[in-house]
Amino acid sequence: MLLAIDVGNTNMVFGIYDKDKLCGSFRISTNAERTSDELGMQIAQYYHFHGLDRHQTDAVIIASVVPPVMYTLVNAIRKYLHVQPLIAGRDVDIGVRNCYANPREVGVDRLINAVSAMERYGRPLIIVDIGTATTFDAIDAEGAYQGGAIFPGLKVAMEALFLKASKLPRVDIEMPEHAIGKTTVRSMQSGAVRGYVGALTGIITDIQKELGGNARVVATGGMGRMMAEYCPLIDEVDPNLTLEGLRLIYENNKDAFRDRKLADNIGNIEVNEEG
Repeated sequence: MLLAIDVGNTNMVFGIYDKDKLCGSFRISTNAERTSDELGMQIAQYYHFHGLDRHQTDAVIIASVVPPVMYTLVNAIRKYLHVQPLIAGRDVDIGVRNCYANPREVGVDRLINAVSAMERYGRPLIIVDIGTATTFDAIDAEGAYQGGAIFPGLKVAMEALFLKASKLPRVDIEMPEHAIGKTTVRSMQSGAVRGYVGALTGIITDIQKELGGNARVVATGGMGRMMAEYCPLIDEVDPNLTLEGLRLIYENNKDAFRDRKLADNIGNIEVNEEG
């Protein structure tokens, strides 16, 4: 089995694969204060919940945009799954031509999404990852990553409004029926969601023009499905885009994953190794 892990700013998403079948997935909050034993035991519990044997995991691939959690995560994988994980973009090649001015500035998750999206939906493409931040990624007709745009996530924007405006409450994110709100809560919801849809529409339209006008739009991320209901320019919603991209990178680099199993006594690793 393969364990694919997408480490984001808010959550770590785990996908357990048997060949190309996703047997189970789960989320754990991203927390740099958690110890490797706490994290490892949570992972083990989720394996048990899905009726899977964690010791049958042969390979682990990780994509991360949060360096502070990596020491703990890698140790948890080594201690509880007895596998030495590989890091996408560092230990294995992602396989996308990166046209960014400084290729190292691109978040690895954005390139992994490109791998998965091109395999599923062809090209050219626009990938919109709607999470803590919302990223727009442009893939041209030749399959090259051209760059994109970064926009504050809707939840981040709403939280900033709550914190900076003393009279405005914290509200649920939903689209009111009418654009004209009759209460403060409805006014905030209307402005937030309609404003966000307007931003999505404007940025997608501009990127489509620069790509030639016929790029499909794929949404992913924690709020991808919700925003796709309100933004007609979004053609597809794929919540597992990053996990599938990690699986494809594993399939394309299988030689690098050979002999990654560790001896069973690795679980006796000294507790003072925790960073």
